[in-house]
Amino acid sequence: MLTLRPRRSLTRAVGLPVIALLVPVLLTVAWLVSPLGSAAVGLTAAVVVVLAALGVAAYIGYQRTEVVVSPHGIVERGFLGRIHSVARRDMAGVLRLETYQGDTLETVRQLFVVDATGACLFRMRGTFWDDRSLDAIAEVLDLEEIVRTEPVTLAELRASDPCLLYWFEGRGLRA
Repeated sequence: MLTLRPRRSLTRAVGLPVIALLVPVLLTVAWLVSPLGSAAVGLTAAVVVVLAALGVAAYIGYQRTEVVVSPHGIVERGFLGRIHSVARRDMAGVLRLETYQGDTLETVRQLFVVDATGACLFRMRGTFWDDRSLDAIAEVLDLEEIVRTEPVTLAELRASDPCLLYWFEGRGLRA
């Protein structure tokens, strides 16, 4: 049994810029509302407390996110705490490919565990998971692994494999 956790560096990469943006804005708002009286300052303080609580909840949710892989299957605890299990008997293979990020030439590695019909049972994105974690999935599960070497856009992936993506992915403004 192997427990995988997402990249911890994302906490700093996302959290610090959010704090750097929010602190000056909230201080400016507090300064602007201070002449309006204590009720306005209290409301501003309440907003700050709510935003801080949401930030702490997001941090805790991210720290608790994990994937446990064994020869019997996969158990995933998601960001919002939802537990999703996939039994090994339902899995047919692992598909690995790279997708373009938006309208750039940067690519992100993706791993899909699929059933016999090609539907996605489990997915890992290279944005959140390191290469070692992606490599461990097929190895632990002992599944056939298909690697597509050419990067594709989400729209191309939706056209070729519609069962892999969420309903909202690959549907840009032009689609």
